Amino acid sequence: MELVNLNQAVFDALKFFDKNLSPKLDLSKFKLPLVIGSGNGHNTGLILFSNQAAIFADESSLKKIIKTYLPLIRKKIITQAVIISASGEKDSVWETALARKYKLKTTLLTCSPKSSAARLADQVKTYQKIAEPYTYNVSTYLGMILSATRENPQTILNFLQKIKLPKNFSKYQSYSFLLPDYFAPVAAMAEVKTREVFGPHLQVRSYSAGEARHAKFVHRWDRELVISLGEKNNYFGEKAHRLDFKLPPQADFGLMFCLIYSLIGKIQEVKPGYFKKNIKKFCADYGAKALGAVKPLEVIVPGTKKEKK
Repeated sequence: MELVNLNQAVFDALKFFDKNLSPKLDLSKFKLPLVIGSGNGHNTGLILFSNQAAIFADESSLKKIIKTYLPLIRKKIITQAVIISASGEKDSVWETALARKYKLKTTLLTCSPKSSAARLADQVKTYQKIAEPYTYNVSTYLGMILSATRENPQTILNFLQKIKLPKNFSKYQSYSFLLPDYFAPVAAMAEVKTREVFGPHLQVRSYSAGEARHAKFVHRWDRELVISLGEKNNYFGEKAHRLDFKLPPQADFGLMFCLIYSLIGKIQEVKPGYFKKNIKKFCADYGAKALGAVKPLEVIVPGTKKEKK
């Protein structure tokens, strides 16, 4: 499989889920759970549990969070932990073990039912994924999001295929995304993804409306395109260099996730291939070593199931 840009990975994932629907995720059985995830696994948890009471932790804060809430754990007010990890490896292994140490009932959401964390968890909810480049995690987390929002993948795809970009789109040296506050976790996911895809080579920022108001746009520049998704932008960036997208009625997290990832991929298309140039060495050398991996990381992470005919 070739190294595709992020927008193609989004399209491929939507086509897959159109024929392989994610099973519905019943969140009602979780009462004040401790929701644990690393990187965009953490942000996916914020999305899944955005409409109910939950306590959130990541690989850096989990030990402190458990210590803080230990009285509620001992009183059986907090009895459940949900660990979100596409691979079921890395930090999710010790996170699951730690949750079990405190006698929390652990549920792992993963695409890897035979992973190390899956062997530790009390329950495992498995999601399908397609093959895609390392770090992309489009289908992995999109499947989880769609299992909660129940959005139609084909409807999202139809919306994305109608998007038109300005002729001078490639000329900008900086891009910023503005999202309604409700979609703040998606802005955080995009911020993670653009750092992975562009690193220090290109500035691509993502903010919720609330974040944007706090001095994120002190500096206006005619070489920055400020892209607003869902709300008109009246304040940030040069007026001639703003782009507003209206969302369809009832747009939810799945559409917003796909929209911003697709636009990031469009930026990839018109800029040098920073990711494609560097990801192979990262997986073969220093990226794998930093994780303590014995073998090189897979540049193309395999899928779990072939698409239905």
